[in-house]
Amino acid sequence: MDGKEQLEKSRERIIETIAQNIHLYGLTPSAGRQYGTMFFHDDPLTLDDMTEELGMSKTSMSTSVRALSDLKLVERAWKRGVRKDLYQVKDDWYQSFIDLFSIKWRRSISLYSTTIRKSLNELNKLAADPSITDDLKLMVERDIEKLRYVQDYYEWLDRLVDAFEDHDIFDLVPRKDDIQEGK
Repeated sequence: MDGKEQLEKSRERIIETIAQNIHLYGLTPSAGRQYGTMFFHDDPLTLDDMTEELGMSKTSMSTSVRALSDLKLVERAWKRGVRKDLYQVKDDWYQSFIDLFSIKWRRSISLYSTTIRKSLNELNKLAADPSITDDLKLMVERDIEKLRYVQDYYEWLDRLVDAFEDHDIFDLVPRKDDIQEGK
């Protein structure tokens, strides 16, 4: 096996591993292959380039690149004289993880916080109703206690997302470069 074949074999192994693990980002294996292929290209690619290299439809490439872009894993690029849209992998995998983590959890935090606030308001009114039975009042108070616990959790999770977005997480779990530089 010559050097070029060894290089391709090594790259294909990584691309397939990305394809197998891209589900963690909520994407399909084909999007993972597309991302992996883009990762090894030094220059941005058009959808036509990706279609030719991966042998997949342009529609499929477009759908995947949109999903990768929504998760901030790839970005549009510009090159003088090229009229077609170009895409490239974002270079900062740490920031890509932070973006993904933040996007997913902020959505969840917002949904839960709104739902919990509404339910707590309703349950507090019900608990204050003098006409309910003692058994029902006890169940309502238990539910209020459980929801306050969940509310505390989501407030903590919100601060955790802040720590990621503000890069304070790197004070707790430094990147290798930060360790070597003594940060």
